[in-house]
This record gives sequence, C-alpha cells and structure tokens, in this order.
Amino acid sequence: MKKILLILAVFSVSLFADFKTVDANAFAKLKAKGHPVIDIRTPGEWKQTGIIKGSHKMMFFTPKGDADLAEWFFNLGRLVKDKKEPILIYCAHANRTKSLGQGLVDMGFKNVYELKGGIENGWIKLGKKVVK
Repeated sequence: MKKILLILAVFSVSLFADFKTVDANAFAKLKAKGHPVIDIRTPGEWKQTGIIKGSHKMMFFTPKGDADLAEWFFNLGRLVKDKKEPILIYCAHANRTKSLGQGLVDMGFKNVYELKGGIENGWIKLGKKVVK
C-alpha cells in the first residue's frame, strides 16, 4: 500500500510540474514578463557569444563537466523565492539545460522553460540581440 501511495505521489507531482522547450520568440515574451533568465554556460562562453540582456550568469557545470550544486542552488534561492515562479534557462545548444531543467522539475519547480537550440542556434541564428 505504501508503494502505491508513493507512486501516486510521484505521478501527481509530475502532472503539475512543467519543463518546456520554447523557441526564441516565446522565450523573449516570457522574459518580457519579468521572469528570471539564467544563463548556465561558462565564463568563456559568455565572453565568446555574449548573453541575452538581463540574464543572470550562473554557471551550472564547471569547465570539467562537473555540477557545482551548492553554489548554483544558493544563487537560485536568492533569485527565485517560489517554486511556482517561471524560470527561463539557456546554454549554448540546449544540451545542458535539458538535464538541469528536468532536475529542477524533479525537485518541485513547476514552470521551467529552456530556450530551444540554446543561445547559438535558438537565439542568435534568429537575429535576436545579445550583450557582451
């Protein structure tokens, strides 16, 4: 009986949690509503391509590919006060954000959005501006 209740609890949480991939135009509309935008790339990547204006630079994976969980979640807690609040995340090509986004949903965040194609293929290629 306990196993069934646990399965139902996990299933019900996933029904209300949302991890979505959105194109650059939808991402820009969400950003315009004032939702936090988080760039999880490395400092070298920020320097190379610039960032989406207003983004919070919060490197998630180190250059060696390890997650820096303690610092990242500390900074996220300062930025996001409610797990129901939409969060917009992006990286270079939307590979790292898939892992992080699903992890955030699994942790109870309800509205996590990633930029389809990342900043390079999903934002810059469509002519959206960046700042250096």
